[in-house]
Formats: sequence, C-alpha cells, structure tokens
Amino acid sequence: MKARGTVLSRRTAFAATVSDWGNLKAGDRIEILKHAQVLAAGEVEEVSASGNVLWLVPGTASEAQLFLKSDGVEVRRS
Repeated sequence: MKARGTVLSRRTAFAATVSDWGNLKAGDRIEILKHAQVLAAGEVEEVSASGNVLWLVPGTASEAQLFLKSDGVEVRRS
C-alpha cells in the first residue's frame, strides 16, 4: 500500500507546476505565478526553442504577454 500523499489526484497532477516550458504547446491553458500569486492566465501562443521564453495570450482581449523563466515566474496548467 502506498503512503498517504504519494499518489496525486488527476486534478492535482494536472495543475502541478510545469518545470520544462518546452513541453508546452500553443493553445495550452496556463497560469503564470510568482510568489504564489497568479499574475496572468490564458493560452500559450508560442514557446521558444530553448524553453526559457513563452508568449501568453490573456483570457481578456489584450496583446500577448512575454514571460521569461529567468524572472522567477512559475507556470501551472489550468
């Protein structure tokens, strides 16, 4: 029997932080977080080949936003 907490529910596993941005695809719904606060949410427009830069199209009518991994932001699937 597995210890409590070692098995993630599907929702928790899906909402886990994405450490390798290179695995994201255009159209994926994500949230950008910093210090446990959501800075932005929307769909991935593009991810750089290095996986260190991503462009996000916010849920509201606005231009795409650029996020850098080096800025210390986290990405979570939504």
